[in-house]
Amino acid sequence: MGLSVGDAAVSGRVCLIETAKDIDKFVDNSILVTGATDPDWVPVMKRAAAIVTDHGGRTSHAAIVSRELGLPAIVGTANATYVLHSGQNITVSCAEGTSGFVYEGTSDITTKTLDMSGLPATRTNIMLNLANPAAAYRWWRLPTDGIGLARMEFVVSNAIQIHPMALIHFDRFEDEETKKKITTLTAGYDNKPEYFVDKLSRGFATLCAVVHPKPAIIRMSDFKTNEYAGLIGGAEFEPGEENPMLGFRGASRYYSPRYKEGFALECRAIKRLREDMGFINAIVMIPFCRTVDEAKKVLDVMAENGLRRTEKGLQVYVMCEIPSNVILAADFANHFDGFSIGSNDLTQLTLGVDRDSSELAKLFDEQDQAVKWMISHVISAARKAGRKIGICGQAPSDHPEFSKFLVEAGINSISISPDSFVAVKKQVIASEQRSEIGFH
Repeated sequence: MGLSVGDAAVSGRVCLIETAKDIDKFVDNSILVTGATDPDWVPVMKRAAAIVTDHGGRTSHAAIVSRELGLPAIVGTANATYVLHSGQNITVSCAEGTSGFVYEGTSDITTKTLDMSGLPATRTNIMLNLANPAAAYRWWRLPTDGIGLARMEFVVSNAIQIHPMALIHFDRFEDEETKKKITTLTAGYDNKPEYFVDKLSRGFATLCAVVHPKPAIIRMSDFKTNEYAGLIGGAEFEPGEENPMLGFRGASRYYSPRYKEGFALECRAIKRLREDMGFINAIVMIPFCRTVDEAKKVLDVMAENGLRRTEKGLQVYVMCEIPSNVILAADFANHFDGFSIGSNDLTQLTLGVDRDSSELAKLFDEQDQAVKWMISHVISAARKAGRKIGICGQAPSDHPEFSKFLVEAGINSISISPDSFVAVKKQVIASEQRSEIGFH
């Protein structure tokens, strides 16, 4: 038993994979059982029928990616890798509430087709959290109002695979194996940094095209240092950190000499996406921006790289995921066009709870009164400043009833995992019908 992700059930055979080095042994359409996942696991996760992990909570990598891929997952079981073995027939059930269960043997499972043609429009925009261009085609029929969170890390990890600084400073490498990997992946590109820009812009073009002309909010890179180090050539450029979650990540990287050149490639990709490919529905979002001064520095660096806020219709949003973003919301509003509440990190930093800790999973609660106060406060501040505000964290996906609170607080948009769309849409419809308050 563990925490359920999604609300489906699947029967199949176990494929136990203990480390990312062994993912080539995975059997397609089997049930992936492992300790935990990180970006290196995404290619094999896309081939799985379901996922079961020993560690992690509802905001862990395995949970977030599984939701986007539409896979049932059970995380934080503590002992799945000890009690399950490859070839074993099991049923993974996430259809019994917040707890997920693994049953011995297979079960007859029925599927249901939902007709969404009769769902009325809502004043609150319902958007999707997406990062995988392939997954975008899976969900395009949903009557969504756009993409509320497109994570850059997915495209970098899977389509690019190489640390951007390793492409810029390729001549620095003496390790032949690393050089060979980079040379193989960038074959056909005379300019190695162009490989990064081309792959990134093409990946986001797919996402923007699926919802065009509706907005697609693209979050600039938010890898932690340990995740960056896992990219090809990454160890050469990343410092070792005791606590990467609170370390050199997000906005702090963009103006730092350690990564400023890499961020320039990200900006080039977005500029190409908007100006050359014509996807002006792309909105840029800055993650983990700790201070107002940091916001100014990031916007200056973006302008240096051809992305100046307000020019050619460019909007720049900021993630609201740090208490300082809430406390100084009025000041941040002077520099950004909108906010998107990252309830995962905001909950973690408000309650002082490691969001990936299985031991503390019960304390990680986006519906805690302290967290709800933070959310209500920043919604009020954003609206007072005339700025759009939405949410893109896991809270509405995991707890559809949380949408009622958000609607009553006056939020403009709710961005959710695709598998939660119908439940959240219905909850928002009901909440808006019960209330005369409706904001757009």
